[in-house]
Amino acid sequence: MPSATAFPPTAAIPPAAAEPFAAQQQEPPPPSPPSALSPPSAPSPPPSAQRRPRPDSPRTQPAARRTTSADAAAQAHAQSGAAPPETGPRPVTWTGDAVRLLDQTQLPDRLADVEIRRVDDLVAAIRRLAVRGAPALGITGAYGVALAIVQAAREGWDGSSFTAAVGRLRAARPTALALAQGVDAAYAVVDAGLDAVVAVGHAFAAADERANRAIGRHGADWILAQLGDRPLRVLTHCNTGALATAAWGTALGIIRELHGRGRVELVYVDETRPLLQGSRLTAWELAQAGIDYRVQVDGAAAGTIVGGLVDVAIVGADRIAANGDVANKVGTLGVALACAHAGIPFVVAAAASTVDEDLPSGSLIRSSGAPTTRSSPGPPTGWPRPAPAPTTPPSTSPPRPSSPRSSPSTARSTGSDPAAADPTTRRRGLYDAARRRGPPTTRRRPVCGLATTY
Repeated sequence: MPSATAFPPTAAIPPAAAEPFAAQQQEPPPPSPPSALSPPSAPSPPPSAQRRPRPDSPRTQPAARRTTSADAAAQAHAQSGAAPPETGPRPVTWTGDAVRLLDQTQLPDRLADVEIRRVDDLVAAIRRLAVRGAPALGITGAYGVALAIVQAAREGWDGSSFTAAVGRLRAARPTALALAQGVDAAYAVVDAGLDAVVAVGHAFAAADERANRAIGRHGADWILAQLGDRPLRVLTHCNTGALATAAWGTALGIIRELHGRGRVELVYVDETRPLLQGSRLTAWELAQAGIDYRVQVDGAAAGTIVGGLVDVAIVGADRIAANGDVANKVGTLGVALACAHAGIPFVVAAAASTVDEDLPSGSLIRSSGAPTTRSSPGPPTGWPRPAPAPTTPPSTSPPRPSSPRSSPSTARSTGSDPAAADPTTRRRGLYDAARRRGPPTTRRRPVCGLATTY
């Protein structure tokens, strides 16, 4: 992934950013897109009727489907040809001088938003997954450049400080191509001032919502053409709904579209460890939309698929290489392999901005927190950093005997625990030390098809 040095190292802050921020407020900023987050309020507890039944056996007949007001509205919109109504909150908006995020780490317990006024706080929010999802990160990147302009004017940054802050924002999520694209697009118009940068973020949000709704329509059409026009049992992994996009969702957008057509019988939601985006976020969105779902542990996904309980799996993507390799949440590879074994469709729903045409294969994608899962000859330049050279010359004394039996009196002479001289205890200690050191740097495991990321 390109580093932050792609920015001009001596770029000057634009004149609009160098002026006092109070002067910039003379003209009101353009209105931000409508948000379902303001004012923040805790969601009312779902009624008991929203708890989803857990079937003990596969359904041989489609369950009787209850007609709701949401279904009637979706059918009316489908007949009129208009776009479906807003069905979820917007995860990121621009307030005029700050970036407002829906803090997804608080869901499903409470619906709360946070206003970010410093670039480094926005970088931290991205890293702790307060905002996540490739499309949402692209919008966040564009608004983050606007935030850098505001902070530069407020704190009197010079050009190098401004460029460094934008570079930190761009590198906050290595696997998210959309984040870098949003930063780059906004940085390209920095000289035109704050309003032009904010307009880039608004354009990203509008374009993503249009793309998501188109993905939902085309995906639903393709799936029904492959499997027949009937209610389907769907499996999804992680969260790909309105919380991860500008609105509507990618993979979950297809499920919403199928639900609007009355073609969803049940959705199996993988909990998606380690941060449980499935059980916390996707289940919450499905409950809000009135879609039947069942949360399952990640390890149960393969058995559910191979056992004939799933008709189609629909997932999203963090990044797609030029050869079609997909980098997505850890656990997606197992879902793909199980679908291939069971002979059912495995659908990846993603916007075109997720495709990295400069990346020949997925083996070159840097996985978050997994430096050893690579098929390249070695690590990228400068990562991970090599160990520092020893500061003292190596000892010239003869090495100590490796076998504990050659000097059984060592433990007794030092007064330590006699159990340390036991061969079994000694082997356990060596094993624990080797496990802490990790595998040798020359031993690398290749990845195939789908890289594992958080």
